[in-house]
Amino acid sequence: MKKALVVLTLICASFMAKAQDTNMKEFDSNFAHVVYFWFKDPNNLEAKATFEASLKKFMANSKYAKTQYIGTPPKAIRDVVDDSFTYNLIATFSSAEEQAKYQEEPAHLLFIEECKDLWEKVIVYDSNSID
Repeated sequence: MKKALVVLTLICASFMAKAQDTNMKEFDSNFAHVVYFWFKDPNNLEAKATFEASLKKFMANSKYAKTQYIGTPPKAIRDVVDDSFTYNLIATFSSAEEQAKYQEEPAHLLFIEECKDLWEKVIVYDSNSID
């Protein structure tokens, strides 16, 4: 029990430290944009470095994305977990209209141009908050 409490405290402290960073945007629960990327060659380290640099540059320059999360799949240990993707992005927006503007902003279009040859499949899940 004590070990779990220590781990939870460390996670919370890490989150709080990030939240105090003046560059971190506030999470907006109105609209979520979740993107999964499957690379043509998921083991290509050069392609991964190119993708990560381009995506981070795009997210840093987006006028509309409130928050971002860029991740890779953990090794699935349950049948319901899909670990077949190479990367995922979760971005939040104040509205569907703001997300539509994000689709057309130059930083987004540049990211697509720089990385479109790396992936073989992209799936997007958008959702509006029920609150």
